[in-house]
Amino acid sequence: MAEENNQGNAPVGGEENTGPTAGMITQYIKDLSFENPNAPQSLQNNSGQNPAIDVNVNVGVTQINDEVYEVELKISASSKVENDTVAFVVELAYGGLFGLRGIPEDATKAFLLIQAPTMMFPFARQIIATATQDGGYPPLMLDPINFEALFRQQQAQAEAQAADANASAPAGDADVTVN
Repeated sequence: MAEENNQGNAPVGGEENTGPTAGMITQYIKDLSFENPNAPQSLQNNSGQNPAIDVNVNVGVTQINDEVYEVELKISASSKVENDTVAFVVELAYGGLFGLRGIPEDATKAFLLIQAPTMMFPFARQIIATATQDGGYPPLMLDPINFEALFRQQQAQAEAQAADANASAPAGDADVTVN
């Protein structure tokens, strides 16, 4: 008898991948605003003083479907010169679509709030730098952000608030979920 050769029936390039996977699908500018409200006076910094720069960063996540999430990195920066005169305000909402499959819920949250914005940040940073330079100022080069430290800090604050809420509840009461 002849032996059967099953190799011809096997899928080429591997079988269906059932392991956990995560990756970036695309990145994009959702909204970009640059305001130069006091130009040209604000462009003439004759005092030689460094402007006061205020930067705020926020990360939001929206689930698009079972395996796709949108991560939105919002960065706003403002510069004030002498007498608290606003030199410029730049605001960026930078989006990224990420595909995740087979990842546990706790790891999904960490990925979307730590790794995803970490991957997106260099591109958003460049957009901010270019916008401020095109507005007539030196490019605003934002310092790297430790999104893991921010995530851990938010978790600790949430846990502290939950502990405070539980401590202020009357004894003998139980948490009840009503649908």
